[in-house]
Amino acid sequence: MKQHIGLVRHGLTDWNAQGKIQGQTDIPLNETGREQARLLAERLVQETAPFDYVISSGLQRAEETASILADALQIPLLSPVEGLRERAYGLVEGTTPEEREQRWGAGWRKMDLGQEKDEELQYRAVQTLEHIANQHMGSNLLVVSHGSWLAQLYIALFGSDRQGHIGNLSYSILEKRSEGWYPLLYNCMEHVRHLDLTVKPR
Repeated sequence: MKQHIGLVRHGLTDWNAQGKIQGQTDIPLNETGREQARLLAERLVQETAPFDYVISSGLQRAEETASILADALQIPLLSPVEGLRERAYGLVEGTTPEEREQRWGAGWRKMDLGQEKDEELQYRAVQTLEHIANQHMGSNLLVVSHGSWLAQLYIALFGSDRQGHIGNLSYSILEKRSEGWYPLLYNCMEHVRHLDLTVKPR
């Protein structure tokens, strides 16, 4: 039996708008982020999306996004799953692009500043996805996570050709088959395309 997992990045926060790296710092949505979540909710209702449950990482920005989606779809919001949390960024959390450049230079990503490494995050993301799918076998799930978590998951599953910026309220659908995961929809932003946002990819 095929199983579908919808994957969503949380809505915009003030830190996103300022270019600050959030990591596992618990920052709430701003009003634009809430509007983004409502727009995806409207899309899913119109598409009569066949999801049975919504699950998030439990961080405020993901949990509130998930709550808006669950309410609109009239399906249960399950207990958070810690493995869905964003990459831990260590000393980098809370810094703007200018602050990062000033403190550590342009090569900060390659420095050991306490951040979770790509391969570590890829392993955690795949293991968490498999765990959630197996735990709710036979159900279609809508999962709300984070930009770097999702980006590394897609690289781990589908290779570097799926490498790219994952915008706020990005929507993807994976299908679990006997041979593994297959992407039905990847990084779709049509539902929020018209919003006037100045946030640039990092």
